[in-house]
Amino acid sequence: MIQKYIEDANFEDTGFYYTLSLISGKHKMVILYCLMEFQVVRFNELKRYLKNISDKTLSTNLKELEADGLIIRTEYPQIPPKVEYSLSGRGKSLMVVLDQLCIWGEENKPKK
Repeated sequence: MIQKYIEDANFEDTGFYYTLSLISGKHKMVILYCLMEFQVVRFNELKRYLKNISDKTLSTNLKELEADGLIIRTEYPQIPPKVEYSLSGRGKSLMVVLDQLCIWGEENKPKK
């Protein structure tokens, strides 16, 4: 009976899969964490925070997070152009989950 259940199950239909699809990749969770900590952040500040990330990779990640409704991009019509990023309400609701990952990591990382 269990074998039949597993054969019919589809991981891609789970909420876990959906959540992972939003935050997958090397930088997305770090970007979200940065926005949680500092609230409103500009592109170059994110780049400094992430250290070794290309402009293209950061830009792509930010566009994907914005398209998924997790962050808000605010553009100010001035010269030079000013763009700020912050968490959306949906992004803030995800921080509860990411915060638990941080707590787990602190409690379980090897002691030095």
